[in-house]
Amino acid sequence: MKMKVFQTICRQLKSSKGFSVEPAPRVVFSTSSYLCGRKKKVNPYEEVDQEKYSDLVRSVLSFRGHAQAPQSLFEEDALLYGPVRKCKAPKQEEAGVPRNWCPLFNPEKSGKPNATNDPTIPLKIPLQRNTIPSVTRILQQTMTSEQISCLERWKRRMILELGEDGFAEYTSNMFLQGKQFHEALESILSPQGNLKEPDENLLKSGYIQSIQHVLRDVSGVQALESAVRHETLKYVGLLDCVADYQGKLCVIDWKTSEKRKPFIQNTFDNPLQVVAYVGAINHDINYSFQVQCGLIVVAYKDGSPAHPHFMDAELCSQYWAKWLLRLEEYTKKEKNQNIQKLD
Repeated sequence: MKMKVFQTICRQLKSSKGFSVEPAPRVVFSTSSYLCGRKKKVNPYEEVDQEKYSDLVRSVLSFRGHAQAPQSLFEEDALLYGPVRKCKAPKQEEAGVPRNWCPLFNPEKSGKPNATNDPTIPLKIPLQRNTIPSVTRILQQTMTSEQISCLERWKRRMILELGEDGFAEYTSNMFLQGKQFHEALESILSPQGNLKEPDENLLKSGYIQSIQHVLRDVSGVQALESAVRHETLKYVGLLDCVADYQGKLCVIDWKTSEKRKPFIQNTFDNPLQVVAYVGAINHDINYSFQVQCGLIVVAYKDGSPAHPHFMDAELCSQYWAKWLLRLEEYTKKEKNQNIQKLD
């Protein structure tokens, strides 16, 4: 009944002017999973006019480009940008070689003291205070962070143990003992009559007893507590002694220590100090000879045998390169400080 009424209404509307009603499609329900699935996507390329663009599609699909080999790429770059210009790599300085290189030994000097020199009068040139840095200052200003850290730890430990006043007294006594030790050595090594009579107590000290076996191999003293100056590198120093040790002319540096130092590595910067003096002597016009060896003697307060550390020409050359690096580092620091002062 309802269907007949609906069809009647549709006929009336269809016959009316300005209205057009199309019957709705039948809705079919199905349990099939295929019909209930998603609507199939339409490929937009299927709507393209195949005949109109067939020639273009055919030409694109039929083209096969040749893969460019590296050689053809280089040729194309050369055509577009010109030939490649090979630039030379910047010249790098050899690692570990300082810019201020200066030879340790002076070929213009003799290796031995002149026979005309009076062996009974060792050189004793006073050190003049001026703007030129000393060897000691250079070494102090260029200590590594590890060396500074070790020194600070030792200082804090000693202060905790002795207190501020006790540590100040301890360092003062150490300085005094070192000074007396060098005075006693100067008296022993100087020719008779050149110096006042040495203090007997100093000669009997543990430090002097410690070095007795070394003194037996020392002869031909050429300089004592004498100043040196490197004319080229511009530094000064005050060396302890220049003499023959077991027949070889050496710069001898006398050191005191409470701890045993059986190896040269235990002496820290002492080898650098010795080679700095060696190089200075070899380029100082006040010395007619040159030195090729060094000797570090570590004496002990308890009188136990001192440790002598001999440095031959090869070992001196190795430490000389390290000394030049330290000297270069010091020069850079001084320049930076001067620039900051100007700013």
